[in-house]
Amino acid sequence: MGKPPKKKNLADKVRKTKTSTEIKNNPFEVKINRKKFDILGRKSKHDVGLPGVSRSKAINKRKETLLKEYKTKDKANKFIDRRFGEYDTKMDPEEKILQRFSMERQRTQDKKNMYNLNEEEELTHYGQSLSEMEKLNDMVDSDDDADEKGMLSAELTASHFGGGGLLRRKTQGEKDNGGNQRAKSRQELIEELILKSKQEKRERQNQKEESQVLTEKLDQDWKSIQGLLAHKNAPKADRHEEEDKPKLDEYDMMVRELGFEMKAQPSEKMKTPEEVAREERERLQKLEADRLRRMMGDAVGDCTKTQAHMSADDLNDGFILDGDDKPTLSYQDGKWNINEEGAKIEGDDEEEEEGGEGESGEEESDGEVEEEGSDEDSHSDLDSEQESVGGEDEEEEEEKDEAPATKSQLSEEERKAQAEAAKAELPYTFKAPESYSDLKGLLQGHPADHQCIILARTQKCNHPSLAVGNKLKLQKLFGFLLEYVGELASRSPPELSTIDKMIPQLYGLCQLFPEAASKAMQTTLVDSAHSMEEVLEVKGRAAFPQLDMLIYLKITALLFPTSDFRHPVTTPALLYISQALTKCPVMSLEDVTSGLVLCCLAVEYVSFSKRFCPELINFLLGVLHLAVKDKTSTGYSVVPPFRQKGKVSDLLVLSDPESSQTWSKKTLPLSATQTLTLTTDLDTDHYRLSAVATCLDLLKRCSSLYRELASYSHIFQPITTLLSKHLPIKTYPAALQDLHGEILAAISGSLMSRPLLVFEKKKPIPLELFTPKIVEVLDYGKKRGNTKEEREKERLNHKYKKEFKGALREIRKDTRFLAREKLNEVMGRDAERKRKVKELFGSLATQEGEWKALKRRKNSRH
Repeated sequence: MGKPPKKKNLADKVRKTKTSTEIKNNPFEVKINRKKFDILGRKSKHDVGLPGVSRSKAINKRKETLLKEYKTKDKANKFIDRRFGEYDTKMDPEEKILQRFSMERQRTQDKKNMYNLNEEEELTHYGQSLSEMEKLNDMVDSDDDADEKGMLSAELTASHFGGGGLLRRKTQGEKDNGGNQRAKSRQELIEELILKSKQEKRERQNQKEESQVLTEKLDQDWKSIQGLLAHKNAPKADRHEEEDKPKLDEYDMMVRELGFEMKAQPSEKMKTPEEVAREERERLQKLEADRLRRMMGDAVGDCTKTQAHMSADDLNDGFILDGDDKPTLSYQDGKWNINEEGAKIEGDDEEEEEGGEGESGEEESDGEVEEEGSDEDSHSDLDSEQESVGGEDEEEEEEKDEAPATKSQLSEEERKAQAEAAKAELPYTFKAPESYSDLKGLLQGHPADHQCIILARTQKCNHPSLAVGNKLKLQKLFGFLLEYVGELASRSPPELSTIDKMIPQLYGLCQLFPEAASKAMQTTLVDSAHSMEEVLEVKGRAAFPQLDMLIYLKITALLFPTSDFRHPVTTPALLYISQALTKCPVMSLEDVTSGLVLCCLAVEYVSFSKRFCPELINFLLGVLHLAVKDKTSTGYSVVPPFRQKGKVSDLLVLSDPESSQTWSKKTLPLSATQTLTLTTDLDTDHYRLSAVATCLDLLKRCSSLYRELASYSHIFQPITTLLSKHLPIKTYPAALQDLHGEILAAISGSLMSRPLLVFEKKKPIPLELFTPKIVEVLDYGKKRGNTKEEREKERLNHKYKKEFKGALREIRKDTRFLAREKLNEVMGRDAERKRKVKELFGSLATQEGEWKALKRRKNSRH
């Protein structure tokens, strides 16, 4: 048996049929597919290709398939044979023909009767058939229309709407002698119509007279019984006792009470911060204008307003239709006095308006001064809601007290006293300071409460939403205020109470401009740190920060978050504290005080994050080491800036142990960081005990703060040794002894024993060794699977990739073909349009030529 013939594809057929000798002999039409290398036993089918022939075949194939689909796109036209029985296979052709013929005859019959109106339908007008109605040309006029109030009879109305003549239905009694109906003549119909109209008029007149008689009779009867119904106006004694009404139960009473309860009033809308700032500035400007008026000695009128009359229909929505300033008409001595009354009323209104503004300003200013004096922290001016509520109450009380005084004219002495009082008051509007000297001049000479009020009013008058440049002014104000706080701290003695009242102003500015506040604080910290580094490089040691820097560090903890992992302000501040605790040596009790203040700040910084600060623990250990007498054999070691031995190592050792009996616990003053005046040894010992007590308090807080650390016992081991063996606690007061015992109990209760890390004694188990996997490598580096399934999977993947690439190639070719066809359509439409335009221009040119020729002929004739 021979091999079955191999099935040839379409490309081979086309190649054999359409390739001619000319194409084969033309070298530009032939493409030779070169091989990298020859393989023995493999026959090549397409060594030589004809790309032109293949391209033409592909184009023709797309024209037959893809182009037809594109042209029939979005077209749903179909020919559907709707003849009867066309798709019914059970019917015979003869039966189909008969049924179609009968249906066609019925359809033509229906069309014939469609417009035949006289066979089945009858046209009517107002219920009467048009075939039975007749027309009369003469109209019947009625002379009795005036008495009938415009009412017409039915016959007359029918005659008017019947086309101008009398149209009526013929009666059955009108028949001729032969039994057929007889039509009446025109004269008979007119006479009959006149008789009927007169008869109807007579009947209406009789009915009117009867109703008149009945009305009069009813009036007489009503008068006779009216006395019986008038018992309401009779006295109570003459009335009949009414029956007792049933009492209302509790539910009905509650329902009626709820009906009379006060309904909820609509509240005012929430105001935006811009609106609140604008209203606050207007209020301060009004108060300042009133103060200036009082300084000039102008009289302040009465601002009490009489309550205007309110109608019962008033909706209380603030809408006023007409003003109350209209003059009333009056007649006196034979003349109208409109102008005089109007002038008086206008003058009174002006005086009332001026007086109202002046007195309201005075009352508001007095109310605000009272608030300033009564409030201890003087921060009420910052809270707009509390100020508005308190100001309204005080203004109402002062209106009652000062109303009679303002009504009368003030004397010259009273005016002078009022002007002096107005000069003594604080202005209500301030300009934002442009420099630190301006701020200092603005605040200097005023008490702390007035300084806070000045700053608050400056912020309100220069709110960022009121003008464009106010934002930059208030940002500068934060830096100036920070510098002013540093100057207050540097004075002797430092004005700490004033600084305490300035902090809310700093906080408010920091909330408004956090970026500017952080930059200003960073600048202060960086400058102080650089100055400390420069001193360290020159001298090798630096002094503790001054009080102004300590206050800056405290303000930083109040204005910025200290629990962040990394913060642009608080993190450098904590590093600065650590550097000061490490590099600044303790040479006096003032240095001890400064160091303990820094320790307090460090504890405040790490209280939320519980970040471990080793400089803090080392400094507290060194402070307690200063209170130890015998420093020869200690089980711990101190680190700089402290020394194990030296002349300044006994700063906290008591000179007299008996002084502890008269000691009372007190907090260390901040002013002690600058100057400390201790006249006697007893005061010095008391101060030493206060420093030790502060150090023990800080140790207790650190013990509770770092309790959860794994190295807690190792951190506090030197402190435990110092407290239990070396600190002379027996010579200290009982309060310090109790605190000492609490610290040791807390540390000993948290100690944990941990085993040492040792190697395991048993031999470690080696890793499991696997047999190497041998993969057969064929086809010059390509890996092939060992199993049949892997080879089949790889073959399918290769076939899939090949088909996928081929499909992408065909899609691209189809897209190019469709784009080319669309372009040809557009070009064809453009060419057709150009041809038509050209034809139109040609026809117009021909007409123009003919018209000009005709015009020339006419001109030549003349």
